[in-house]
Amino acid sequence: MVLALAGTAMAFSHSAEDEAERWLRAMRMHGRVGQALQALGVGESPLLTESEDHSGRPPLGPKVVDHATARAQDYAFRRNATTVGTTELLFAVMEVYGKMLDRALYRRGASRQELLERLSTLEAESEPAVDRRS
Repeated sequence: MVLALAGTAMAFSHSAEDEAERWLRAMRMHGRVGQALQALGVGESPLLTESEDHSGRPPLGPKVVDHATARAQDYAFRRNATTVGTTELLFAVMEVYGKMLDRALYRRGASRQELLERLSTLEAESEPAVDRRS
């Protein structure tokens, strides 16, 4: 779902910074990353007017979705996951956009560190309990 939303949104991006904003918006409502973003209070705010500023880095273009998908698949493969989730996609997008994604998070009142900590907490909460009585 996130890839479809992001793929559609990239065509309307004015800059690479705008693309990073659009990735964040797409991820906010889905999967563990969406849960973590919502827990941090990252809201569904409209795209910021400064992201419409054409003076930023040129957009990376529609192929960035394919690149992020390939990187996310690689992350999933490395951890022996059977599917690619929003967590792998987030790491791929962080790799592609770096500080631009950090700024998009900051504008919404969150940081990369807070997001990663919240994701870690969600992962720990979802792991099955182990019966240690033996």
